[in-house]
Amino acid sequence: MEEDVQFELTKEFLEKFRQGIVSQNTDFIISSLENIPAADITLLLHNFNADESKYVIDQLDVVIGAEIIIDLDEDVRERFISEFSSSEIAKFVNTLDSDDAVDLLSGLPLKEREEVLAEIDDSEKEAHILDLLRYDDDSAGGLMAKELIKANVNWNVVQCIEEIRRQGEKVSKIHAVYVVDNNDTLLGRVSLRRIILSEDNVKIADIYEDNVVSVETFVDDEEVASMMQRYNLEAVPVVNVHGKLLGRITIDDIVDVITETAEEERQLMTGISADVEEKDSVWMLTKARLPWLVIGIVGGLVSAEFIKFFEEDLARIVAIAFFIPLIQATGGNVGIQSSSIVVQSLASPSVFEHGMTKRLFKVLLVSLLNGVVLALLVFGSNLLFGGTANLSIVVSIALFSVVVIASLVGTITPLILDKFEINPALASGPFITTTNDIIGLAIYFFVIHLLL
Repeated sequence: MEEDVQFELTKEFLEKFRQGIVSQNTDFIISSLENIPAADITLLLHNFNADESKYVIDQLDVVIGAEIIIDLDEDVRERFISEFSSSEIAKFVNTLDSDDAVDLLSGLPLKEREEVLAEIDDSEKEAHILDLLRYDDDSAGGLMAKELIKANVNWNVVQCIEEIRRQGEKVSKIHAVYVVDNNDTLLGRVSLRRIILSEDNVKIADIYEDNVVSVETFVDDEEVASMMQRYNLEAVPVVNVHGKLLGRITIDDIVDVITETAEEERQLMTGISADVEEKDSVWMLTKARLPWLVIGIVGGLVSAEFIKFFEEDLARIVAIAFFIPLIQATGGNVGIQSSSIVVQSLASPSVFEHGMTKRLFKVLLVSLLNGVVLALLVFGSNLLFGGTANLSIVVSIALFSVVVIASLVGTITPLILDKFEINPALASGPFITTTNDIIGLAIYFFVIHLLL
């Protein structure tokens, strides 16, 4: 059996492909992309402008072309799709599941969207798309596809198999058959394995599972992702407030949500307040980064005022200044470590529902242990390199205090933000670093002033 060869985008291939586009060598383009997955073709087309990419897609099967366009980032797709006419877009829409079709249409101006809908061949698909367009993008309703297989609870296995055959061409992946009553109210699900192994005259009512996990249309997309991760689901049915089955969400859509959420949190943790990419404009990149940089500057100015307030102590014992970077860096690192762990834990909604006191006590014990080890390390190093015993003791006590308090601040801050429905990832970036810099300096100089 011949193994599939993974596509590798080399400079040589890229140059040959570029020449093929310039000379409009259709045969070369088609043959060179044969059996290459749509995702790899999308990656290839990132190296060409919109006109060149459109020329390539025009040579490919419409199904492949639709997959390539849907695989593009949302902002890139919106710009690229403007190169196509309404009739061309309608051909792509005809091949897509309803949720992907809505993703494609939602970026179009209203007039062009209406023109595309008017050219869709399948009236049922058109109705599905119109229904989905009314839901928010970040809700379960906005994520779901209308295509699914459902069976009436009163049917037998033969009728169910006939329905699977009837709907098979419209449903790209069949994870299960959903069981409904005469009013389309979701009752449960039945696996394909159970259907195949059952006798023809067996009723669906006798073989379906009624403990199906479902979500309502208004549920937030991140909550849907959390639920599917928790129960290890490949698909989840979507119902309205009355329990009527409306659609389903598949794992490929949830992977996109998880990726986007992780990217958003990563940017927040590094002090970027908007969803931006390297290719965005200078103004967009500046606007996304500047707010947290300004907060950092404000924190630095406050820290400078703290140091200025203890100017006399610094003048009397100049060696105090040597340890300011150590105190600030340690406090910031400890805070980020603590907050990052809490932010990760908050991804599971029930993680802090029980035993909050126990968890905080555990955090305190960890910080005490870390504080003791770091304080002893600094104390020994300071003495080793000729520092005075008094100053070494003061710095060690200050460092120990900073580690404990920074750890508690890093733990509590994301919990408070989450309580007020603010993204707790904010607590893992410049916010917590700046806060702990100020707190660390205050503790350091307070201990020095008290003991020296």
